[in-house]
Amino acid sequence: MNLQNVRWILSREIRDQLRDRRTLFVVLVLPILLYPLLGMTFFQVSQFMREQPISVLVVGARDMVGVPPLFEDDRFAEELFTDPYKRNLIEVDFASAEPRQRDDADSVMVFTPAETGEAVIAGRYDAAVYFPLDFADRLEAFREAIQQRAQQREGNGVSKSPEIEVPLQIPSPEIIYNTANEKSQLAFARLSEVLRQWKERIGETNLEASGVSPAVAKPFEVETADVADQTGLRGAAVWSKIFPVLLLIWAMTGAFYPAVDLCAGEKERGTLETLLSSPAERSEIVVGKLLTIMLFSIITAALNLVSIGITGWLLLAKLPGLGPPPLSAGVWLLLALVPVSALFSALCLALAAFARSTKEGQYYLMPLLLVTMPLAVLPMSSGVELTLGNSLIPVSGMVLLLRAALEGNHWVALQFAPPVVAVTLGCCYLAIRWAVEQFNSEAVLFRESERLDVGLWVRHLVQDRRPTPTAAAAVFCGVLILVVKFFMSFAMPQPTDFREFAVTTVITQLVVIATPALLMMVIFASSPRQTLLLNPPRGKTLLAAAALAVVLHPVMTALQWAVMRLYPVSDSMQQALRGLEDIFHGAPFWQVALVIALAPAICEELAFRGFILSGFRHLGHKWRAIVFTAIFFGLTHGILQQSLIASLTGVVVGLIAVQSGSLFPAILYHLVHNSLALASVQFVPIGLERWPILRHLAEVSEGGGIAYSLPAIVAGGVLAAALMIWFEHLPHTKSTEEQEQERIDRALQMDAGS
Repeated sequence: MNLQNVRWILSREIRDQLRDRRTLFVVLVLPILLYPLLGMTFFQVSQFMREQPISVLVVGARDMVGVPPLFEDDRFAEELFTDPYKRNLIEVDFASAEPRQRDDADSVMVFTPAETGEAVIAGRYDAAVYFPLDFADRLEAFREAIQQRAQQREGNGVSKSPEIEVPLQIPSPEIIYNTANEKSQLAFARLSEVLRQWKERIGETNLEASGVSPAVAKPFEVETADVADQTGLRGAAVWSKIFPVLLLIWAMTGAFYPAVDLCAGEKERGTLETLLSSPAERSEIVVGKLLTIMLFSIITAALNLVSIGITGWLLLAKLPGLGPPPLSAGVWLLLALVPVSALFSALCLALAAFARSTKEGQYYLMPLLLVTMPLAVLPMSSGVELTLGNSLIPVSGMVLLLRAALEGNHWVALQFAPPVVAVTLGCCYLAIRWAVEQFNSEAVLFRESERLDVGLWVRHLVQDRRPTPTAAAAVFCGVLILVVKFFMSFAMPQPTDFREFAVTTVITQLVVIATPALLMMVIFASSPRQTLLLNPPRGKTLLAAAALAVVLHPVMTALQWAVMRLYPVSDSMQQALRGLEDIFHGAPFWQVALVIALAPAICEELAFRGFILSGFRHLGHKWRAIVFTAIFFGLTHGILQQSLIASLTGVVVGLIAVQSGSLFPAILYHLVHNSLALASVQFVPIGLERWPILRHLAEVSEGGGIAYSLPAIVAGGVLAAALMIWFEHLPHTKSTEEQEQERIDRALQMDAGS
C-alpha cells in the first residue's frame, strides 16, 4: 500500500467535505448549539410542569370515629403527609356504602363496589377508596378488646377469668383505580402512601392501648451517608448511562452522512470513475475515504460529548442527585472513541458504496440504527453487568466497559478491557474487509438506479427462474421462517406429556421449517435437485460425516458447558428445561430420537443447507454463504445458549453440504449429532457404572449431564480437524459467482505482486 496515495486521497476528501456547508454545520455548529438550547428549553418547559390535583371518591368512611383521624375538614388528615402541600392536591368526595340520611335530611350518595368502579372508569374520579360497611365498627371493637385485655392483666396480675378474645378479622379497604389512565395511577400512588401512614398511626395507637410503647415497634432509625461527594463521582451513575449511548449515536451519525456523500454522492456527481482510474489501488482509496470518515466521526462525537458535558456542568448538575460529569469520563470516552468511530466508519462506508444514490444511501441509516440501538440501550438496564460473556458482545461490551469506568470501577474496566477491545477491533477488521470488497466489485460500484415495479419484479422472479434461488430469496426465506416460528411459539400449547410434545415438534418442523422452503423453491427455483442438493452421495462422504459427528461430540459438549458458564440460564428457564426432560423420561428412546433427531435432521437441512445455502452461494464466497446460513439456523433455536451452539454446528454441516455436493451427508451428520446428545444423557451414566474404566473419558456432572475429560476433548478436536480438512480438500462444484470471484482475487493478487 502506497501511503502517499492514501495521504493524497485523504486530503482530497477532507477538502471536498469542508466545502460543504451542511457538513460543517452538522459537524461543528450543531453540537455547540444543540445541548445548550435543549438545556434552556428544559428549564423553560419545567415552569409548566407541576403536580396536578386528583379527585378521589371515599365510600363508607365519612363519619369514621377513632384515633388517629383519617379525615380533617373534608380532606385527608394533615399528619398523614410528609409534605403538607400535597394534602391540597387530593380533592375528596364522600359517599356512603349504605342508604342513610343526614341530620339535615339531605340524602347522601350511595355507591356499591361495582358502581364505585364504574365511576372511576367513566372518569368522574381518578381513584376511589371503598371501606366495607362494618369496617369502622370492627376497627373500634379491635381497639377496645386490646385495651380491655391490657386493663384486665394490669388489674388482676395473673387473671383466673377467661381472657378477652381479640377479633382479628377486620375487612380491608380497597383502592379502586385504572391502570389505563396515568392520572389514575398517580392517584393510586398518593392514596397508597396516605393509607400506609394511617395504618402505621393505627398500629401505634393500638400499642398504646395495650400498654406497650410505640417505640418497641421502631427501636431505631436507619441513617444514610452518601460518600459520592468524597470520590467526586456524584451523579456518575446517570452520566454513565448517558455518555456511552451518545458516543455510539454520534459516532455513527457523524460517520454516516460523510460516507454517503463520499460514495453515493460521487456516483451521482460522476467523479467516482475519475478516482478509480487514478494510480491509487482500490484498497488505498478505501483507506483514504475511511480515514476521512473517521475524522469527521471523531470530531462530531467529541464536540457533542464536550457540549453536553459543559451543559451538564452548568445546568443539569444543579438538579438534586445529579452532579457534574466526572473529569475521568473524558479520558475513557476518548480512548473508546477511536475504535468505535473506526467500526461505524467502515460499516457506513460499505453501505454507502452499495447504495446507488444519495437518497438510497440515507435509507440505510434506519436499519443500521435498528441493529445498533438494542445493543447500546440494553446494557443500560440495572440487571446487566460487565462479565466475560457480555464483554464478547459487539457494541454492548463497549457500553458496559464505559459504564463501569465512568462509575469509578476502574479495576473491573481494566480487567475486561482486553476482550472488549479485541472484539471491537475484530469487527472493525471485518467491516473494513467488507468495504474493500464493495469497492473491488464493479457490479456494486456501478449499479444503476431503478424504479421498483412489484408486478414486474414478481413476474421476473417467476418467469426467469434460475436453477437455484437468489441470495435475496434466501434471506426472505430465513426471515419468513423466523417470523412464522415466533408467532407459532405463542400459538402452540405447552406440552404436558411426550405425545403432545411429539405432535408440537413435528408440526413445527413440517409447517414452520420445511414448508416455507419447499414452497419458495417451487416459486423461485427451476431445479429442485440443484437447489436442495439432492445428488447421490459418495459412500466415503457419508462415513466421514458420521465419524465427524462422533469425534466432534466431546468438543461440542465442552463448548456448550463454556457457553453456559459465560451466559448462565435463568432459574425460570432451567425449571422449564427440567420439566421438558421429565417428559422424555417416560418415552422409549427410539421415539424420542425420531422426534428430536430425525425430524429436525430432514426438515432443517432441506430448508437451511438446501434452499437458503443454495441462495447464499450466489454471493460469490463459499464461507460467507456457510456462515450466513449457520446464523439463520442458530436463530431458529429459541434459547440464546442453544443458538450459539447451533450456529457453530451449522458451520460444520454447511461445510459438509458444500464440499460433498449432497444434502444426505449433512442430514446424516445432523441425525448422529442429535442422537448422540440424547444417548449420552440416557446411556452413558449406565455405561460408566458398568465399566468404571470409561470414567477416564467421561463422568456425570452435577447437573446430570456428561462432562468429558480433557484427553477425550483434545483427541476429538484433533480427529475432527483432520476430517474437516479432508472435507475442505474435496473437489466440489462452484457457483458462477464463486468462480468469478476467484478470477477477481487472482487478478488482484497479480496486480499486487507486480
